[in-house]
Amino acid sequence: MGKRKIVVTGAPGTGKTSVIKGLEKKGFHCFHEVIRSMTAAARNDKDSKEQVSNPLVFVKDPLKFNKDLLHGRIEHFEASTRLPTKVCFFDRGIPDVLAYMDFFNQEYPVEFEKACEKKKYDAILILPPWKEIYTSDNERLESYKEAEDIHKHLFDTYRRFGYDPIIVPKTSVANRLYFVTKALKIN
Repeated sequence: MGKRKIVVTGAPGTGKTSVIKGLEKKGFHCFHEVIRSMTAAARNDKDSKEQVSNPLVFVKDPLKFNKDLLHGRIEHFEASTRLPTKVCFFDRGIPDVLAYMDFFNQEYPVEFEKACEKKKYDAILILPPWKEIYTSDNERLESYKEAEDIHKHLFDTYRRFGYDPIIVPKTSVANRLYFVTKALKIN
């Protein structure tokens, strides 16, 4: 069996970052999400105090923003092939870009779909919306209702590209990590 590429995804505020940090502590290589810094930078460029859920309102060219995001995720995917590790985790995958664009009713060129078709992951873990732990911040702009809708778009998008996402249960980080390692048969 070759290198395994595993996506950890989910709507905002589902505990992805905690799971990724836990996987790193267990010694797994994890590629971190790129959009939080992109959103923060775009927001700082815009002279507005208004809280809105779509980071694209902060950028001059939304399609370029999404292309940059897509290319960042492709770079992570390609970098994983050069690592000596047997398992790599990704905080979000290439199809996440399309799921969010669908959520915001944005069109995308065929290159976005082709990237999803050509760069295939071995497993997709989705953390479901969890109201009890949900919080928003300066980079996480969505309401809880929007998070629920994003979850549906993520699930549907990954299914559209042939994946059977594994739902990670709502439980402690330690229990989630145990679930992940058992579901994927990794140590």
